[in-house]
Amino acid sequence: MQKYTLQRYSDQPVLTTTDVKPYGDGFEVLGAFNPAACRFGDEILLLLRVAEAPSPAAGRLHVPIVETINGNSVLTVKSFPEPEGPYDPRVVSLDGQTYLTSLSHLRLARSHDGIHFTIDEKPFMFPARPDEAFGLEDARITRIDDTYWITYTAVSANGPGVGLAKTTDFVHVERVGMVLPPPNKDACLFPERVDGNLVMLHRPMVSDIGKPSVWICESPDGIHWGNHRYVFGAAGSAWDYLKIGAGPEPVRTDEGWLVLYHGASEQHEYALALALLSINDPGQLLDRSTAPLLTPELIWEREGFFPNVVFSNGWVSKGPNEWWVYYGAADSGVGLAILTRH
Repeated sequence: MQKYTLQRYSDQPVLTTTDVKPYGDGFEVLGAFNPAACRFGDEILLLLRVAEAPSPAAGRLHVPIVETINGNSVLTVKSFPEPEGPYDPRVVSLDGQTYLTSLSHLRLARSHDGIHFTIDEKPFMFPARPDEAFGLEDARITRIDDTYWITYTAVSANGPGVGLAKTTDFVHVERVGMVLPPPNKDACLFPERVDGNLVMLHRPMVSDIGKPSVWICESPDGIHWGNHRYVFGAAGSAWDYLKIGAGPEPVRTDEGWLVLYHGASEQHEYALALALLSINDPGQLLDRSTAPLLTPELIWEREGFFPNVVFSNGWVSKGPNEWWVYYGAADSGVGLAILTRH
């Protein structure tokens, strides 16, 4: 693999949580992060994950859920006595059920220069199915012909799975549905068909045997997926010892398919690295980083809703040897880094 560098555009984020207005009545925004990214017309679009929660009340813990009632999706809030002692601020078990303490949806941010963004006040995609009851998370966007395919993590009480949707105008969106069942996430589509099939990287969340790793599968229609194969996993280094996962859509280069991926340490610190896959057989790993290209160093990357995280699922090309990488920082804001091939 040729030499690549990934350098921050600035020591400040391009978006922060305070830039985003809450959508739900009586809710507050906890984080705006992990955006998908693409070019659309003369704009760069980010598809932000916006995590919201009901405003806190003394001694009570409010849990937001989208319930399906008489065929309609209804945002509801369950209220419980606040657990005694310390508890995870993101995930909590109450009355024998595990809940998320926030509800995420996907919201568009728009920019002409890729640096200054205007954020829509309403969601582009809001939970609307039983398998999305706990939220929509961490989208990726891939353009294939004139269609923009959106993969995302759909979360419910039954776990996180891979949802798929598509749009041609970023106004109307068609849900294909949950294409890979729980537990699975970190899915992204290749921008070209291979032997007539759509191809997708994904990350099954194994438990007793193995570690969460990058897999590949294919589909003739976007609905039926098969031929699942392991591609690569945690290399055993400290920075990616716990797990890895694919980031945004792979990019075709003269060396192969370039893949941006994240690794997590045993201390749950997330960093970014690169891998190279064969053009003709994208299930074949050609090369990968031996060290991370970007690690959480700045205070807004180290302190936030989930600390010590740089996590990317969106980039745009700025030429044959440069890509603008948008990354979530500590689950609280969005940074911009420039990837350069030398």
